[in-house]
Amino acid sequence: MSEIEQKSVWSEAGRTGLVLGGISIAYFLLTIVVPKIGNAFAVSVISFLLWGLKLFLCIYMLHRFLKTEAAENGGERKRTFRYGMAIAVCSALLYSGFCLAWTTFVQPDFYADAFEAAIQMYSGFMPQETLDMMANMESSMPTLTFFTNLIWCWLFGTVASAIISSSICKQDDPFA
Repeated sequence: MSEIEQKSVWSEAGRTGLVLGGISIAYFLLTIVVPKIGNAFAVSVISFLLWGLKLFLCIYMLHRFLKTEAAENGGERKRTFRYGMAIAVCSALLYSGFCLAWTTFVQPDFYADAFEAAIQMYSGFMPQETLDMMANMESSMPTLTFFTNLIWCWLFGTVASAIISSSICKQDDPFA
């Protein structure tokens, strides 16, 4: 693949990654609104349904994007798989960056509230040293969450791309 073709693939993967990242961001924002319903059972059911919808939409859209790419490149599995991996990287960067920005700038007390609740809940069960260690972790949570989301989303997208490219293109090994 020439350098121009590779830049074109990354450019297109960036656009399609924007769609998948947008779906994940919409899910993230909806999960912030849903708990305001109040009823714990309804919140659980709605959250589960939203997660299922997000999963379905992400896999469906990835399948559509990879199928279009395979049709354009003659069904070459390796190239289709690499395009899927590029989409996964772009989508993961967008979603992880959004979550980092949200927890750092929009809602900076996001982790402080969660840690405070956890420390209060476990204060009778855990020694003070453990509770202090939990409190010390709070400041690094946005960074840890960024990298955890980035790795998880990229791995999920990579595995999904391998499976989808294998079903669309019936030839060579996608990992070669």
